[in-house]
This record gives sequence, structure tokens and C-alpha cells, in this order.
Amino acid sequence: MKLRFAPSPTGLLHVGNARVALANWLVARKQKATFVLRLDDTDTGRSTPEFAKAIEEDLRWLGLDWDESFAQTSRLEAYAAAMERLIAAKRLYPCFESEEELVAKRERRRREGRAPVYDREALRMTPAQIAKARENGKTPYWRFQLSARTVTWKDAVLGPRSVKLQAISDPVLVRADGTFLYTFASVVDDLETKVTHIIRGEDHVTNTGVQLDILQALGGDSQKVFFAHLPLLTDSDGGPLSKRLGSLSLRQMRRDGIEPAALAGMLATLGSSADPVAAMPVELVEGFDITRFGTSPARFDVAQLLVLNRRMLHALSFADVQQRLPEGATEAFWLAVRGNLDLPAEARDWWEVVTGEVPVPELAEPDRETLRAALELLPEGEPGPDTWFAWTADLTARTGAKGRKLFLPLRLALTGVDKGPDLKSFLPLLTRETITRRLAAAIG
Repeated sequence: MKLRFAPSPTGLLHVGNARVALANWLVARKQKATFVLRLDDTDTGRSTPEFAKAIEEDLRWLGLDWDESFAQTSRLEAYAAAMERLIAAKRLYPCFESEEELVAKRERRRREGRAPVYDREALRMTPAQIAKARENGKTPYWRFQLSARTVTWKDAVLGPRSVKLQAISDPVLVRADGTFLYTFASVVDDLETKVTHIIRGEDHVTNTGVQLDILQALGGDSQKVFFAHLPLLTDSDGGPLSKRLGSLSLRQMRRDGIEPAALAGMLATLGSSADPVAAMPVELVEGFDITRFGTSPARFDVAQLLVLNRRMLHALSFADVQQRLPEGATEAFWLAVRGNLDLPAEARDWWEVVTGEVPVPELAEPDRETLRAALELLPEGEPGPDTWFAWTADLTARTGAKGRKLFLPLRLALTGVDKGPDLKSFLPLLTRETITRRLAAAIG
């Protein structure tokens, strides 16, 4: 059993691609199968080594590894050999129309009420006509002649599926410049590297019908390849999940402080009935079952991801995050603030509250009176774990203030904001001099 993830290194890895990669990896690891990373880089005009490196880095960050890896540009001879076999079998034929001519043909067919598919005019060219076109300086591109049949298969997610090949234009497999298109190179690779299971997005369903026809023309057995097409992701409003949104690239999520376990846990369950639980892929293997996915589009809700990320972040130890905290931050600081963070970067704001200055709040006279008493009753010495309870107990006894009327003015004076970490844990992070200075400034 062998599976593959085949991204094109023409951009950064997007959550939609990452979901497909994760599904392939989880199935492969659960079944003790081989998992291949294949870089579909035949689009040499857009593919770059930088994007290829970024894809590998982002996959590793997500917790994925692979047993084999190769780039399609290393297999050009294999594609050329397969091309010659299809030409010899009279399944690949040269075409000479320009893009403008093809557009005109499609428009004409639409006006006539016919489907805008390719009319196979080039297939009817005689050897003499082909030779004449070449003599006139025209270089052919090559189309694959589809069979006159309906391709069917049982999809592991979508159920029974069929593609009527007569309703599809013969696909271009080789460009005029001699480069090979994904539709062709992918089939040759899957066949020759013995891929048995293909998991990809629902947008490839028509491609699957076409590629199974190409597979058979190359001598492959379509009954030995199994498919699962995952319904596409939408945004939180049900609209298309645009790959142009940089915020949904794994690279940007890493920069923003999303934990890989939060993203993996969410992607592993999107579209299924299972509740997401933050966990690294290796922890998700045992419970993963691709047949549990539904056939409807799944919503990728960033707010839900942040909830998972928050839970994950709140459970991290100081050792887990020390390298991402501001210089000088202590374990006591992390334990005090982590419950108030959505992203690790927010810890810097609280470190500034500890070490820098805070806004002076505008308080009503009753609140300033409470702070005057607080300044008088502040225990001697540096604050410790018991300071908060002793201090506020004395304050309540002196002023009668308690609950919000007591805690809110203190929080505003000491932190500059009305919400935040438990002051019992946060107070010992401040020096006595800082506390007295901030109280005095708030009193005015």
C-alpha cells in the first residue's frame, strides 16, 4: 500500500493542501503503508526551489514526515517515454490551433447550443497536413484521445462516482514547448511508483475519470487504484476558501503563533462527526478513519482554530515555550499569564506590563479613595504568593469594598487594563516599588 502527497511548489502551503497531506499521512501510518512526498514541479515557470523548501519545512512543522521523496523534474525521461507509447498507440495526437482559434471554436459551439468541448479537428488531419503545418513553422501541442465510455469507481468518501468522458474535451498532456502537464505526469508517476491509494480534494473528481483513462492506455489496472476525494473547505460563512489569503498559509500561521497540534487536530476532523482535539499527527493516527468524512463542504473557522490553540497554549509548560518568550521572562510569569493568551506573542504585552509602564487610569473619587487605603495597607517587603489575599482582606476591613468595587480599581492601577491574569499570581511579578508608584499615579 502506498500513498502520496503531491503539492506544486508554486506558492506556500495552504490549509486546504495541509488537510490533504495530513489525511494521506494518517492513513499511511495507520495502515503501515509507504508515504511519498512528490513535488509536482513541471510548471517550471512558476515552481521555485524556495517554495519547495518552504513546503517541506511547513510539513515538518505540522508533524509530518515521509518515506520517499522526489520532484517531477527528475523524471522527464519517463514522461517522454510514456508520451511515445501513447503516440504509438494512437491515443496522443498533435494539435496546431492557437489559443485564439480555440476560443473562437468554443464560442461558436455555445452559440449553436452545443457543449464547448474540443471538436477533435486535429485528429482528422492527414499526415500530409501535419507535415505542412510543421513546415510552416507550427509546433504542435498534444492531446489525449479519451475513450467513448463512462468511468466509474467507488470513492471512499463520496461513494459511487462516474465521469462521462464523451462530455469532456480531450486533455492537453504536452505543451508546444515540450513540457508535460500535471494530468499526464501525475498518472505516469502513480503508475510507475506503484501508488495504490490517492486521497485528494473533490475538485479532482473529473481529473480522476480522465486520469484513469490515461492509466489504462499506459497499461495500468484501474481496479488496483483506490480513491478518496475530500469535500472542499469553505470559510466560516460558507464561501470559497481562497488560496490567495496569506493568513491561511501554514507559514503565516506559524508566525502568528498557531500551535501545530491545534491545526492538526482541527484539520483531522473537519468534515467528519468527530470533535476536534488538539494533538500532533502521531497522536491522531489510531482514531483516524477517512470513511467518517461527510460529502458536504467543511467550514474552516479561524475562531474555532483559535479556541483549540488557546486550550493547547494554556497547557504548555514553561520549557515548551521558553524560547518564544521575551528575554528574562520566568516560569512564574508564564504560569501567571498563559491562561489569558490566545497566541504566544501576546505574552510580550504582559511582559511589558511587568517591566515597563502602564497607562494611568481615570478613576472616580470612590475608587481613588480605595487606592489610597491600598497604598497605606500595602505589606512591607516584596510581594509573595500570600500578599494578595492578606492585602485585600485588610482593604475590605478598612473600606468595606469587596468584589468588583475592590478588584477593578486595583487591576486598572496595577496593569492599566480591566481584564487579565489572576492578580494573586500576577502581583508577585511586580516589585513593591512598581506597585507603590502605580498606585500613587492612579490616585493623582
